[in-house]
Amino acid sequence: MNKYRYCTPEWLVESARIYRSTPEFQESLKKVTTKICFRVTADTGWGIDEDILFGVVVEKGALIELDFYSEAAALEMAEFIISATPQEWKLILRKDNKFITDFMLGKIQLEKGSKVGIIGVAPYAPHFVEALTQVELVFPDEMTAADLEEFRAYLANFRGERSL
Repeated sequence: MNKYRYCTPEWLVESARIYRSTPEFQESLKKVTTKICFRVTADTGWGIDEDILFGVVVEKGALIELDFYSEAAALEMAEFIISATPQEWKLILRKDNKFITDFMLGKIQLEKGSKVGIIGVAPYAPHFVEALTQVELVFPDEMTAADLEEFRAYLANFRGERSL
């Protein structure tokens, strides 16, 4: 299994490739049509100096887009924007916690969209988490100090190139 750093373009590109080539993912989400952005809140200890927004556009299970967004683009595109700390997202992606439980406990915040609407999509969260975790993820808290500084510089460069 290939390793990818969380929350990088390489991770999203590979996750999208795997999703599109795996009929089971598309089948499990065939009743889902939505546009959701996920905010990873800034945490300088994790090398994330500014919030990161990435989002997904799914139409009847077909993955249309999986990419990073600026704040303005996310607000324009997304039906829902949900937000959590990078530590919380790690728990979700490592399958230590469940999205619906942590959402109901307030560990994941709804910034845009209706609560009823997001609850309608929430039962499909495990399928989406599964699609995003077909690669081995390396989180900033698992990096050496040198790797973390390189990661911080990488994120800053990537954000600058993409105007995020």
